[in-house]
Amino acid sequence: MITNDLNRLIMFCGIGLLTACASTPPTHFYTLEAQSRHPAVTNTTTEKKLLIGIGPLSLPALLDRRQIVNRTENNTIEMADFDQWAAPLKDNVIAVLSKNVATLQPNMMVRGYPWSVYGNMDYRVIIDITRFDTQRGKSVNLEANWAIMEEKNHTVVSTGQTKIEQGLNDENYNSVAQGLSKLLSDFSQQIALALVQLTP
Repeated sequence: MITNDLNRLIMFCGIGLLTACASTPPTHFYTLEAQSRHPAVTNTTTEKKLLIGIGPLSLPALLDRRQIVNRTENNTIEMADFDQWAAPLKDNVIAVLSKNVATLQPNMMVRGYPWSVYGNMDYRVIIDITRFDTQRGKSVNLEANWAIMEEKNHTVVSTGQTKIEQGLNDENYNSVAQGLSKLLSDFSQQIALALVQLTP
């Protein structure tokens, strides 16, 4: 009798586990993508291509995670447990910015941080992102402080603040990923235009 009761208990536990697994929604993964733009105004008289390093880049702990971050009302935050970034967000952002700036500035060689394998850079773009999130169905937002430093003299030659917002038409996380990619494209344009000023 005890054996039969134990078998029933094991069977019910197994059914419960299977039911729980079946009801758990699948996790979806997203990436940020570089967006092609027309090259920024460039100086074609430059004798050699400048080496530009994108990074280092910092993110607040709130954003430096797998889950996509949603801001809701009353200063609350929601984490999208089943909608996550496919790669570390910091690495993905650096890769996208580097590719965008390289497209916008074809007369410069652009590398993402860390770039030690490529040797010394002429300039590095130091970026501190303070906001990179979404209000689902409403907007995506990017806020950042950045500085361009000349590597040889360790001198800051340009600084800037970026605050960009773009509206969303739906709550789909595909739209969120596309919207955030668009914000990085606009941010890249600002960096590329600042880099133009470095050439005589």
